[in-house]
Amino acid sequence: MRTGKAWRIALVGNPNSGKTTLFNAITGAHHKVGNYAGVTVDIRQGRTEINGQPVVIYDLPGIYSLTAYSQDEIIARDFIIDERPDAIINVVDATNIERNLYLCLQLQELGIPLVVALNVCDQAENMGIVIDTGLLSQLLKVPVQPTAANRKRGVKELLAHLPAVVGQWGQVRAPVYYGGEIEAEITRIARLLSEKTDLAGRIPLRWLAVKLLEKDSDAAAKLRRYPGAGGIFPEVGRHIRHIEAHFGNYAEIIISEQRYAAVHGIVREAVRQPAGTGRPTLTQRIDSVLLHRFWGLPIFLVALWAVFQITFGLGRYPVAWLDRLFAGLGNWLVASMSPGIWQSLLVDGVIGGVGSVLSFVPLIVLLFLLISLLEDSGYMSRAAFIMDRFLHAFGLHGQSFLPMIIGFGCSVPAVMATRTLRSRKDRILSKLSLTFISCGAKLPVYTLLAAAFFPDRAGNVVMSVYLIGVAMALLSSIVLKKFVFKGLSTPFVMELPPYRRPTAKGIAWHVWDKTCHYFRKAATVILAASILVWLLTTFPVSEPTAEQIAGLHRQFAAEHPEATEADWQSCLAGYRQEQALANSAAGRLGQALAPVFAPLGFNWKIGVAAITGVSAKEVIVSTLGVLYRAGDNGDTEGGLVAVLRSDPEFTPVTAYGLMLYTLLSFPCLATLSAIRAEIGGGWLLFSMGYNLGLAWLVCWLSYQLGSAWF
Repeated sequence: MRTGKAWRIALVGNPNSGKTTLFNAITGAHHKVGNYAGVTVDIRQGRTEINGQPVVIYDLPGIYSLTAYSQDEIIARDFIIDERPDAIINVVDATNIERNLYLCLQLQELGIPLVVALNVCDQAENMGIVIDTGLLSQLLKVPVQPTAANRKRGVKELLAHLPAVVGQWGQVRAPVYYGGEIEAEITRIARLLSEKTDLAGRIPLRWLAVKLLEKDSDAAAKLRRYPGAGGIFPEVGRHIRHIEAHFGNYAEIIISEQRYAAVHGIVREAVRQPAGTGRPTLTQRIDSVLLHRFWGLPIFLVALWAVFQITFGLGRYPVAWLDRLFAGLGNWLVASMSPGIWQSLLVDGVIGGVGSVLSFVPLIVLLFLLISLLEDSGYMSRAAFIMDRFLHAFGLHGQSFLPMIIGFGCSVPAVMATRTLRSRKDRILSKLSLTFISCGAKLPVYTLLAAAFFPDRAGNVVMSVYLIGVAMALLSSIVLKKFVFKGLSTPFVMELPPYRRPTAKGIAWHVWDKTCHYFRKAATVILAASILVWLLTTFPVSEPTAEQIAGLHRQFAAEHPEATEADWQSCLAGYRQEQALANSAAGRLGQALAPVFAPLGFNWKIGVAAITGVSAKEVIVSTLGVLYRAGDNGDTEGGLVAVLRSDPEFTPVTAYGLMLYTLLSFPCLATLSAIRAEIGGGWLLFSMGYNLGLAWLVCWLSYQLGSAWF
């Protein structure tokens, strides 16, 4: 046991077991909880105390086994072996105990101090499952504590077991006996490891011997790095051949069968399942409809359509109220401050930029509220299952759909969630395809343009952009799979959790987390970008010449013979503003790049906004707000929407093209950094070039077809 230091406790469990919910209950943190694998792809850390003893809790990625294939399995196993936590809490789903105990036995083989959290025990009780926890503890030879993490039931009792087991490495033995023949081979390999390496005390030799018999490639690769290990592998190969010849089957299958036999025996003794009635469960009855061979996919698309209709149908009212609020605030500042640089900074830079983005907070709240309901109920797991065969037809792995779903929120965790895929080719292909998924940062751009130019069918228009993003991801995967990533994808095997009633607290924290992230981004990245854009649009300061003013006056008088002096002054003020904007740094940049964006129907202002979206996609909205001077717009009823609608160069065709450009061009800097960290700079450059080229081509086609049609 550690003295004078915080205990380090790792949470380990299958996906869907409630591990992250338990982590939140113990530490008071509020991390994402989802009913599918890949939510936790990094190691989260929190703190608590047990009778005054500081404790650090580590939430490891959800895994099914310690036989490492995917990146999250490797992350979890490496942490356990290399960091040697003082104890592990193995989170076991009480409603699916036989499936979950397989990992428990593997953890025990490592000799780790262990406590079992028998989670969702309340749901098991409702299903009529009776578990003798005392007998189960005796059979497993470790403490077992029933918990219901979402209600914090049994959490204190669970933590109370830790002082008795902390630091007791090597004193836990799995209740698995592989039979005389295999046990003899395990003993011989462990002795060989002890003689030829110095691993004793750092890695449990019996466990490593079992992994070598299972042909675990990651364990073998780690062993090869140790001096003297090279001569071990021929001997291991001989032992494997002996086992396979004796049993007539692969060694890894024989070992896993023995583990499952042990699990089955334990469950038979300690668990009493409800008597069969012959009637399907509620989950089975719902799945017979939602997972139907023909109707499953249409039902999913209808569900997505309903999400967008509800989001925009209800959200347009609070968005309009916030628009009026920020427009009124801008007008008040204009009236109460003297004209000058500071007024322009606050009105045009801050209100016009950040205010334009914050207007869409209600839509963010509604969208993530609805998506969280689908996730926490278990339906998103079914969506991944439904999409498996469909995605395989396009060369994508079925499990790639899970990062796609996460990508609708934010692309950064979506990129990291691809670690759950076992094949490196599948992981790279999925990361490249994810850049076409509409993240939450793109939603304000879609919403602004849809509200301005498609007010009566905003939900349908935005959903069409989302679907185009998915379609481009699928079509691109066909091309990349055919020419770059040849070979078959690995099979997709996913456990479907039972349907669960989402809790109000869980949903509230999901929405709160997303909303706070949005506000933090508005207060940092978007505010900084808005001020930068304001500086670029304000400086260098320029004034029209006397000759230009005289020419404008003659033209104005000829075109408006009945105009008053006030009309002329209004015209002159607008002309000065446009000339100052055109001669500013942003104006010169936009006009220099005009030949690139003109074929897409973008004027120089739209081109500048498209460029600034590299920092964060919401910045496109704030840039338009600054460029179009939305902060000092006199129309308090419309804000930026009304200003854009009044620009004759900004047509519905142009607006839809900007939506597509936002969708398809390479993502924000944070996502680019994540991609580079995951797959390297070479693939990052390829992704950026591919996205930009495809975005330009699709937007050009959209503009040409739209202009001809409308």
